[in-house]
Parts: sequence; C-alpha cells; structure tokens
Amino acid sequence: MLKHPKSNKEMNNAIVLLIIIGTCLTSGCSNAQSMSSDKILIVYLSRTNNTKAIAEIIQRNVGGTLVALELEKPYPENYQQTVQQVVKENETGYLPPLKTKIDSIEKYDVVFLGFPTWDMKMPPPVKSFLHQYNLSGKTVIPFNTNAGYGVGSGFESVRNYVQRAKYWKALKLGVG
Repeated sequence: MLKHPKSNKEMNNAIVLLIIIGTCLTSGCSNAQSMSSDKILIVYLSRTNNTKAIAEIIQRNVGGTLVALELEKPYPENYQQTVQQVVKENETGYLPPLKTKIDSIEKYDVVFLGFPTWDMKMPPPVKSFLHQYNLSGKTVIPFNTNAGYGVGSGFESVRNYVQRAKYWKALKLGVG
C-alpha cells in the first residue's frame, strides 16, 4: 500500500515509481516483475547519485542484482575537468576501461540499464559496458536521468548497441 509522502524525497520516489509502473504496463515489462529476481540485472552509472536512487527504486520493486559501473581510473572530482574529458572521449570514440566486472552475464534475462545524459549523449562508461558484454536475446530496459535538457541521443545509442537484444520502451526521467 502506498503511503502519503512526507518529504520531497519520498514524493520524488513515488513519482518515479509511478512512471516506472506506467511505462512497464504500456510496454510490457510486467514480465520483469513476475520473473525470478535472480534473472534481473540492474546496471547503472551515477555521478550525483540520482541515477543510483532510481536504480535502487527499481530494485526494491522488481528485485534483481544491482551493479554500479565504476572505471579503472575514475573521472576527476572537478566537474569541469570531467566534462572536458567526456567531450574528448566522445569525440575520439574512446571507451574507458571498467573496474566493474559482471560474472555470468548469460544468467540474466532482463537488464535495466541506467545512466545520466552527459554532453547530450550516453556516457562513455555505459558504452564500454555495452561493448564489453553481449546482451543478445536479453530484454534491455534503459532508464535515464537528466537535468531537464532531455535525453539527447542516449536511448538511440543503446538501441544501436543492443541490436540482437529485445529492447523495451525507455524510461525517461528528468531528475538531474
């Protein structure tokens, strides 16, 4: 039973949950809710913990294994330096090596993939993940957070990387 939210954070969580449920009902991802949670993987990249919060809400509602994407060499703490590095990586097609390793990706049937919009694109670490792991035959449900500028080309990029996967309607969340 949903309780009346007592704080802005609870209100935001409730809104996100309603968006996820609504999107799932219209796109068929209710299968994820009836599936064994050991078949669900929730992978996310989060700089400000907003995408992490959404990933945790998804996990609370459908179960699954939660995995944060981490780089072998983390981005600089300084925001402007990170922006400059990401722009260069996008221009050159550089895929930063991931510290995160997922054993037995083949055991998962559903992969929720969360990321913020960076430079109006999917972040390079997410591209690294999609390049490194074969998601053929899996159901991929991308979700995105952004600061209100929109999702850019991120979902289109996911679709291009997972051409042999079942791609479900993306979850678009403007939460920063």
